[in-house]
Amino acid sequence: MSLQSRLICWFLRRSFLPATRGPIDVARVRAQTAKRVWLPQVPKGWQLREQYRAVDARDAADAPSSGEWLVREGGAPRTILYLHGGGYYFCSPKTHRAITFGLATRAEADLFSLDYRLAPEHPFPAALDDAVAAYRRLLADGARAQSLVIAGDSAGGGLALATLVALRDAGVPLPAGAVLYSPWTDLAATGASIRENDGRDPMFCGDVFARVAPLYLGEASATDPYASPVYADLHGLPPLFMLAGSTETLLDDTRRVAERAQAAGVSVECGIGRDLPHVWPIYAPFMPEARRALDDTARFVKRVTTADDTARAQKSAPLQAESGADAQLSTPSSAH
Repeated sequence: MSLQSRLICWFLRRSFLPATRGPIDVARVRAQTAKRVWLPQVPKGWQLREQYRAVDARDAADAPSSGEWLVREGGAPRTILYLHGGGYYFCSPKTHRAITFGLATRAEADLFSLDYRLAPEHPFPAALDDAVAAYRRLLADGARAQSLVIAGDSAGGGLALATLVALRDAGVPLPAGAVLYSPWTDLAATGASIRENDGRDPMFCGDVFARVAPLYLGEASATDPYASPVYADLHGLPPLFMLAGSTETLLDDTRRVAERAQAAGVSVECGIGRDLPHVWPIYAPFMPEARRALDDTARFVKRVTTADDTARAQKSAPLQAESGADAQLSTPSSAH
């Protein structure tokens, strides 16, 4: 465990963990998160295309295109659909750029980070509907399933897995693989690690997930497989790449999915990082373990995908030419 990782865990234990023991204040959490966001520079040779829509103007029809693209100049031969974490009620593509920028450049993939609708204003299945629709739109726009990977962290990791299950059930061609960082896959909070790692996890107390889950579930059951994919039939899914920390309260949300997926014949790579915090790849600019995690993820993405030069040309042309009130191109010199 690196010094950087120890310092980050020390900071989380003193700043983030105490807040998870109190009542859930959605507005306060969102405001604090917005203040703390550190935005990395857009990588050289890449373009950031932001296409956000005001929440009060967004609906199910345009939600799949709300978010941001990181696109390599000239296009890349593969595509990643990224679903950010945040308990389904906070964070955004902007808060997760340390992951998305690092992953896209390492994997040589154009990456679309979806700004899916958040709870409690938009409870289940709004986020799932948006993720499924975003994937379908990528296919409709010319990306081939064999060149696509779905990725996500925490709630976004659970959402990525649920999206795979929903796509399979709908008969939609599945992506080449999926990346799940510390996924929240059991909104019923039944994993043994919820109790066993309570007090060891530097970020979350054990009972916070049972208090957050109703914000997203609304009237739905916590064991609905589209909300909690640990309860889903996982047969026929593409290869999974999963990471979680050994002291996470959500550790069993990863381990149980890995075990059930393998039992269903799915190829699974599951790494458990000793003493590493929840979604540690997000600390890539500062933590060597995080940089190695992104390196390993990129190798997985490249291995499972088939490069698609035709789709690369189709994707890059409209992204270079399109402009409008809700689209903004950022270059390294203009990014913050």
